[in-house]
Amino acid sequence: MNKKIFISTGEVSGDLHGSLLSKALFDEARKNSIKLEIYGLGGEKMKSEGVEIFQDTTSISAIGIWEALPLIIPMLKVQKKFYKTIKKYRPNCLILIDYMGPNIRIGAKLKRSRNNIPIYYYIAPQEWAWRVGNNSTTNLIKFSDKIFAIFKQEANFYKRRGGNVFWVGHPMIDMTKKIPSKKDSRTILKLRTNQNILLLMPASRPQELRYILPTFLKTAKKLQLRYPSLIVYIPSCRKAFDVKFRKGLEKYKIKGKVISQQDNSELKPYIYSLTKLALCKSGTVNMELALYGIPQIVGYRVSRVTAFIAKKILNFKVKFISPVNLLVKKLIIPEFVQKNFNEKKIFYKACKLLDLKSEKVKIEKGYLLLKRELGDEGVVERAAKEIINSII
Repeated sequence: MNKKIFISTGEVSGDLHGSLLSKALFDEARKNSIKLEIYGLGGEKMKSEGVEIFQDTTSISAIGIWEALPLIIPMLKVQKKFYKTIKKYRPNCLILIDYMGPNIRIGAKLKRSRNNIPIYYYIAPQEWAWRVGNNSTTNLIKFSDKIFAIFKQEANFYKRRGGNVFWVGHPMIDMTKKIPSKKDSRTILKLRTNQNILLLMPASRPQELRYILPTFLKTAKKLQLRYPSLIVYIPSCRKAFDVKFRKGLEKYKIKGKVISQQDNSELKPYIYSLTKLALCKSGTVNMELALYGIPQIVGYRVSRVTAFIAKKILNFKVKFISPVNLLVKKLIIPEFVQKNFNEKKIFYKACKLLDLKSEKVKIEKGYLLLKRELGDEGVVERAAKEIINSII
């Protein structure tokens, strides 16, 4: 008899983690001579690993109340389709990956329906790091049969509240590979001996093209005028963004190039090898850059309406916005948020990082602290083995 697993995720990072977990699940199933079918909400990366995708959810994502309004109806349609699919296919378990808003609603509704499908949460909301209102939680524990924690703090947070938790470690540990030499990288990327890369990673959501990209482009222009040997690279995680990135480079007369999603996976190690500094939004990418030892500056901005509601009405509190700083509970990498997110402040800090060895050393020491908190290799395999064992 075939075993069936359903995965629900959204956004580009969720699709990536869903694809890695799916590959590991298929591998583990083969080891146990099990015929496994995986269905899900996700994107192209999951599909490429053999997952039957019922709805591409990588484009239905936003941070912020105001920004999410246009996506409410598409999200509700997706969820309606999801419940019908669950009833039809009756999976042996449901795995929720990140995608907090939709997945919290999905998990809670399924648990209320008493359909007895085990629900596992992998890459849970970072509630150990932020609070909303009167310290309430998302009630994730009430509907999750098991939480696969990627952070120690996360595991402790949910255990203290009675959750069934299995700490697996951070999946980025498995993805970090040895980067090639600078000589080889310059050959592949066709850069001269004195040229290095200023990496821009501004957007994985449409709203970030509006609120984050322009400021990073303005900063990049100022940096390129001061350091002419810097070449700007913008890796694209979505084909729909390529044109916006290229137009941005043209608008500000920046010397650089956009790396398509297709080319990014192949060229990433060479790009990282030559990157002197990265300007990036907050998110999973901060962890990846840290594991590769790349100096970075993190920035983020949402609409004024969202910022006002979050601060004044919801009483949203978070000490840092980057998972790197959150994890070690100190400011390792510079952060610029909302009013502080402007090209003058970012440019000033970037120059210090590029010019002063002491600034780079601070970040390097912080990265060493971070690595101690992320666990050992084999993260995704540990999660897959536990899940497969639970359904056989």
